[in-house]
Amino acid sequence: MQQVYTLLVEVGRAADDGLPQGATGAALVCYASGKDEEEAVRETVAILKQAGLAPIEVTGHGSIDERLAEGHEIPEEERALMDRALEENAVIVAQMEPLYGDEDG
Repeated sequence: MQQVYTLLVEVGRAADDGLPQGATGAALVCYASGKDEEEAVRETVAILKQAGLAPIEVTGHGSIDERLAEGHEIPEEERALMDRALEENAVIVAQMEPLYGDEDG
């Protein structure tokens, strides 16, 4: 059975990646469908590479059921994106935050 998983993906720089000048990479929140989290991660990495990005690290935050069981609040707009990922058997990039080196000092 397909489920939607929440993934946090860190990407580095690549030629023509579309990231702002000076950024060292980006952090992406993705919703990806898969029969398990491993499949969702593989599909996400493949699609991001096709899009010209350079995935470095993927952290899984579980399926919607797992997140709800852990007490996470999932807003309606986030649920809508998750539903879309499931319906379209797709990877949805919900948020992309450019990173600029060691911001924490």
